Amino acid sequence: MDMMTIGKLASATGVKVTTIRYYESTDLLPEPDRSESGQRLYDQNAVERLAFILHARDLGFSVETVRELISLQVEPDRDCAVVDQIARRQLGEVRRRLTQLEALEAELKRMVSACEGGRIGTCSVLASLGDHETCLADDHAGAEVLASPPSLKA
Repeated sequence: MDMMTIGKLASATGVKVTTIRYYESTDLLPEPDRSESGQRLYDQNAVERLAFILHARDLGFSVETVRELISLQVEPDRDCAVVDQIARRQLGEVRRRLTQLEALEAELKRMVSACEGGRIGTCSVLASLGDHETCLADDHAGAEVLASPPSLKA
């Protein structure tokens, strides 16, 4: 089996070396074998595991949930109801964030449409940002601004 260094693994998967080390430190990637000189060596299984992690993270799954999904993979004959439950929970979270983002969009549209130009001292957008009471809806209070989770990709 061809082994590759961490740099080659990073190139093969499109992620930074620091991302690979991070996933090792969180036990999502197993500790790799090392060469006699101490260099990390990875096989095709590491490429596949890293691709799985990246795809799951892109879909918004937390590191802890990805760890749970990986642990379930070692039991291929087990009923997949628990995996379905995890995916449904994530779908619910995405829907919740979409609702928050729609509220943010509506409020920002309202703020922008209220802008009549002029001077900074009388700017309706800045006034709205300074006084939450002027907002039409409270739905966006504390909303997560990101539609997708931050990524550690290159």
